[in-house]
Amino acid sequence: MSDIYRPRRSVLYMPGANDKALEKAKGLACDAIIFDTEDSVAPDMKIAAREKVAAAVGSGEYGHRELTIRVNSADTEWHADDLRSAAQAGPAGIVVPKVNSAADVAAVERIIESAGVPDHTRLWAMLETPAAIENAVEVASASERLAVLVMGTNDLAKELRAALVPGRAPLGWGLARCVNAARFAGKAILDGVYNDVRNPDGFETECVQGAEMGFDGKTIIHPSQVEPANVAFSPSEEEIEYSRRVIEAWDEGVAEGLGVITVDGKMVENLHVDNARRALAFADAVAALSD
Repeated sequence: MSDIYRPRRSVLYMPGANDKALEKAKGLACDAIIFDTEDSVAPDMKIAAREKVAAAVGSGEYGHRELTIRVNSADTEWHADDLRSAAQAGPAGIVVPKVNSAADVAAVERIIESAGVPDHTRLWAMLETPAAIENAVEVASASERLAVLVMGTNDLAKELRAALVPGRAPLGWGLARCVNAARFAGKAILDGVYNDVRNPDGFETECVQGAEMGFDGKTIIHPSQVEPANVAFSPSEEEIEYSRRVIEAWDEGVAEGLGVITVDGKMVENLHVDNARRALAFADAVAALSD
């Protein structure tokens, strides 16, 4: 599957030391899994989690899901060994917390390449500090191996001393800056987590906001959030049908030498056709997951 259109609508964090959670993830309809060895794992379970997530990646039991491993950050004693273990496990991605600069990306690459990381393993950089927001373009452009940016909104809010409130106005500028950096560098970008799993309406609202801002998907923390995220970050049936009509009208207009094309009374230009083709390509990629 082309990485450009690879669905990452719902990207579920799973605690790496929790056998029950690792087993449950095999049956969930999320597009990707982040096997976590960082925040969800107690210090005395770090090494065990490292071994469990490596085994999960190599098990072949997670179907189409894109499997990634989140390592501990560079300021911890586990970081380098986590990277080596993840590199040898060869997941689709290695998720690195608190990436603040191109130098941070380069340091990670040196470690994983010395450990024999396969070519298919990409880097996912978490942006969760003021430095990361300021250097977002630098980080996004740092490496061809880097494929995905991930917003760490909880840590970012903490560092900014900002409130996590409905609508996320205090974080809006930073979120938009990172989306812009991702598009500038041609990388995917995932929205941060929504903490209140007992508030499905609030979660759905935030998913819609993230999709409208341009995020490719959302990181999530509970199985109940999978389906709403999948819906929010997928083109609707109405969008798919409209996209087909746009492309059909455009092709007919070009063949007839028309200078102006309209669909439903609205003028259609190249940009609308590009958007339509992107929507259909993504819909096809989602459909392929169930084949």
